[in-house]
This record gives sequence, C-alpha cells and structure tokens, in this order.
Amino acid sequence: MHERAGTPALPEDLIDVDEVVSAYYDRVPDVADPAQQVAFGTSGHRGSSLDSAFNEAHIVATTAAIVEYRRAQGIDGPLFIGRDTHALSEPAWRTALEVLAAAGVHTSVDARDSYTPTPAVSHAILRANGAGTSGGVRTEGPGRADGIVVTPSHNPPRDGGFKYNPPHGGPADSDATSVIAARANEILRTGWEQVERMPFERAVASEHVSRHDYLTAYVDDLVNVIDVEAIRKAGVRIGADPLGGASVEYWAAVGERHGLDLTVVNPRVDPRWSFMTLDWDGKIRMDCSSPYAMASLREKMRADGGPAPFDVATGNDADSDRHGIVTPDGGLMNPNHYLAVAIEYLFSHRPDWPAGAAIGKTLVSSALIDRVATGLGRRLIEVPVGFKYFVPGLIDGSVGFGGEESAGASFLRKDGTVWTTDKDGILLALLAAEVIAVTGRSPSELHADLVERYGASSYARIDAAATKEQKAKLGRLQPADVAATELAGEPITDRLVAAPGNGAAIGGLKVTTENAWFAARPSGTEDVYKIYAESFRGPEHLALVQEEAKKVVDAALGG
Repeated sequence: MHERAGTPALPEDLIDVDEVVSAYYDRVPDVADPAQQVAFGTSGHRGSSLDSAFNEAHIVATTAAIVEYRRAQGIDGPLFIGRDTHALSEPAWRTALEVLAAAGVHTSVDARDSYTPTPAVSHAILRANGAGTSGGVRTEGPGRADGIVVTPSHNPPRDGGFKYNPPHGGPADSDATSVIAARANEILRTGWEQVERMPFERAVASEHVSRHDYLTAYVDDLVNVIDVEAIRKAGVRIGADPLGGASVEYWAAVGERHGLDLTVVNPRVDPRWSFMTLDWDGKIRMDCSSPYAMASLREKMRADGGPAPFDVATGNDADSDRHGIVTPDGGLMNPNHYLAVAIEYLFSHRPDWPAGAAIGKTLVSSALIDRVATGLGRRLIEVPVGFKYFVPGLIDGSVGFGGEESAGASFLRKDGTVWTTDKDGILLALLAAEVIAVTGRSPSELHADLVERYGASSYARIDAAATKEQKAKLGRLQPADVAATELAGEPITDRLVAAPGNGAAIGGLKVTTENAWFAARPSGTEDVYKIYAESFRGPEHLALVQEEAKKVVDAALGG
C-alpha cells in the first residue's frame, strides 16, 4: 500500500500531456520487442506512447487489420466509433478515422465532437443491428454494424487503449482479436507507413463519415431499462461523479431529460486527472471500485458529520463501463456486494423477463451470488473472466444479468430484450437510485439483509510471485494436478480448470469447499499470479485459505 493512497494528486504525480501526445507521433515501436507489439487483452490493446506500446503505428496497423477483418466477415454496415477522455484517445481516434475513410468504411462519429461512453457505442451497434425491433439483433447478413472504442478504461492517464466490438455489440472474442492482432503485427513488420490514409480534415468532411447522436439515443432509451419514473417520484437525490470520464455530459443529460434530482458533483475533464486521489499503489487510476480512487466522493458523502447531501453517490471510470456505489450508511460498496443486491432486486422486480433467464457471473465473483441465485430459484451461469462470455445470453434473453467482480455489469430491458452487451456503469449506477426509490432502502442495507439470510463472506485478491514458465504451466493445469484433498480444514469439493457455465478454459485453477474457494490466474503483465479467495467463515479463515492456496498452486506447479 502506497503511503499516499487516497490523498489528492500532487503536481509531480501528473503527466506532461504534450510529452505523451508527442511520443504517440514521434516514437516507432520495435516490432521485435513483444512489449511493443499489438496485443489484445480482455479489453483490447492497451499501452503507453512513452513505452512505445501505444503509438501512431499501432493504431494505423490495428485499424487496417480491423478493416480487413470486417470485410472478410462480410460486415459492410456502419462502424460506430467513440473515444474517452485520456490524452491519447483523440490522437488515436483521428488516426483511425484517417484509415477508415481511406478504406471507404462508413464511420459514425459523435454528433457533438465529444466523448462517448463504451455502453453508448454498444447501444448504437445493437440498435443499428435491429435491437428493440420484432426482428431481433442481426449478427449475420449484409448491412451489419460494428464499432471501435478508443479507451484504456480505468488505466492511468499516460495510457491509451483501442478495442473492437463486432456486430453483437460486446467485446470481441479471441476468434476476432487473435486475427486482428496477428495481422496488425504483420503490418507493423512489413510497413505500416504504406497503409492508405486520408488527411483528417478531408476524412471527417468526406461521404464516409456521418454524425450520430449517441447521447440522445442512449439517454432517451433509458426509460425502457430503468424505472426513471419511480426515481423521479421518490425524489431520490443522486450525486454522480464521472471521475473526469466520458459520462460527464451524459449524467447532466440524464438529470435534465428525465427530471431527476441529480447533481454532477465534478464536471471537470482534465487529461492529467489532477483532481483525483491516488489509488492503492500511488498511481492515478480512475477505478470507481477502489476506495482510494473514490476518496473524494466518499468524503463528500460524509458532509462533515451532518446529513449526507445525496441518497446515493455514484462513480464511473473513464469510459463509463464500470460503476461505484456510495451510500450514506455504508460508504463505497464492495462490487461483489452490490452485484448480489442488484441481482436480488432485478429478478424480483422485472416481471416481463423470461422465466428461464439465468444469472451470469465470472468464476472469481462472490459465492454470495450463488446463494442468491439458489434463493431466487434461478439458474446460475459461471464463466471465465471476461464480459464477452455474457454476450450470447444477453443477446437472446437467456441471461438476464451478467456481472464481473471488477464492477462491470449489464442487464436486460424491462421487456426482457437486450440493452447493451458491453458493461454499462451508467446503468448500474442508475439502478441503485431505482432500488432506493422502490424499496425505500439503500443498497448497503439490502446487502445486510442478504448477509443475514446467506451468511457474511470475506473476499480478497492477492498476488504471488511466479516465473513466466510457472505462469504458462498454471494456464495449462488439469484437475488431476491438484493432489490436495483439503483446503483450510474443509474437504475440497471441486477442482476446476474450465468454467461450469460454458466449459471454456479459465486459464488457471479454481478450488472450492463448502464454505470457501480460491482461484489462481496468471497475470498477463507481471511475473505474478493472482489469487482470488473467499470464505464464509470469517477473515481469519480467509487468510488461511490464501496461505494454503499458495501451497496448493506451488505443489501443482512443481514448486
């Protein structure tokens, strides 16, 4: 833990925006260095221009690869593109438009020349492909739309990010990203400078670029997924903190359009994020699930010991795909706690959802969700880490809610049809206000009810050292590699290397007992593996689970 975690950023913590942007254009990656190649993680390619990992060459090559991919897939409809508030997002957006226009791709940009949250891009793709109509979402055939979001999500200000959303509107799966990344790196090696581009001013004025009002389309449609009338009638006081991200204008529009008592507590946009408090490691990071990054909003809710100024305060990360919920009585809610409350509420207050609609969770999310699902009599679908695994179920309505432990989720419209297939932090923040309006109680109070019914859990994530060879072996483990029969005093009930919900490889190991579990997954960027663990027998038992988890994994790895 950094000694200044949770304290305001100082001048020495801030990036030099000119330096970061200049490096984007001036530095050329060394394609022989894996750290400087295009690499798609669960949320696209990310890196910093200062490390030669996110530069003009990367975006030219990646956009050209996307153009080739969509042609090969027969995707010939509009491409919706949005960007967040990071310093590198606008330069990358401009570069992408130059390549797309030169390739004759019809591209829809924001009508306000402003920022676009990830969920608004997903919403636009789905609507263009028939969502909300009797024909349903078209994922095959001519005229299909897709999209690009230029964002590194909650990453520090020095970073940039670039992700592709296919016609299903959600994050691209590895069948697409592996092809795009391989082709992009080939273009980097063989001459990215040869990729045809149209000068930016010509590109945006060309017949290939049109303007789409993402904000109005998204904000007006909220009445079909959230009970905004209940929020308005109850007079729920909402304090929304965009954390300097793409949702800043959206929150103002939500309040005005729907007549809500909503205050944008911090309307500032600053690519240095000078108003942020430092995260746990001393970095500026727009992680709305972190109590350290959310320290200023938490302080506003304390109101010097007097009455809280809002019934609920919410935060979003830079591209608004994550949510943070602050209640007057409970501070910043643990994401797992809020997901459980959201699930319990939604499946009790959406009568038009399909009777068989399941609950989706990632395998490192709290087992409290499992117990809530059992109590609701709903099927639980447990998938590997990655929101992409919820996409098919959200599309066809077989999954009512999909959520990740990292504070990302989305759910169906009130009529049981798809809303977004990417994470929607604005939606989950508004749901907290609906919960208060309808139940008269805060989400943290409702979580206390769940604890009384299903038990209190202790949950944490820690890191353990591992070599590259050990990380590779961890990703290939089989259940038979785990010789242990007990974990922290309880018999092991399951050893998982594939997710029970869809059979997909989890890239690691999960071990369960009646009252506890741990999951170990290799880090993609550091020489460590991550241990997620939970116990329903208290924090001391959790510590024992964590300790024994290391021994179980080390033994399986031959350490």
